[in-house]
Amino acid sequence: EVQLQASGGGLVQPGGSLRLSCAVSGITLDDTAIAWVRQAPGKKREGVSCLSGRDGRTFYADSVKNRATIYRDDSRTTVYLQMNSLKPEDTAVYYCVSDALCLVDRIMALVGSEWGQGTQVTVSS
Repeated sequence: EVQLQASGGGLVQPGGSLRLSCAVSGITLDDTAIAWVRQAPGKKREGVSCLSGRDGRTFYADSVKNRATIYRDDSRTTVYLQMNSLKPEDTAVYYCVSDALCLVDRIMALVGSEWGQGTQVTVSS
């Protein structure tokens, strides 16, 4: 059974940083693509970053490019999303998703994707 556990969210001031973690079990990270997808109230769901397990390629939405870094640990059980220079518009619930679609111009969950429970990120002064 594939399980994903997201954590690391919180309240941060504009300009601050957070590192989100996604602990993955039941699947090898080398065999899947892990994406971070966020959902803000009243807004469409947005895929913000993705890590391809096969080749290690990384993908970022324009909204977070140059402010976010996705990577995995050496044990290949956890995927992180480091976010810097946070803005109020980054406020959302962030979910990690397995078996995601990672493309240069599109990051999204698929029908067969598994979702973690989400972690709230609030950027406010």
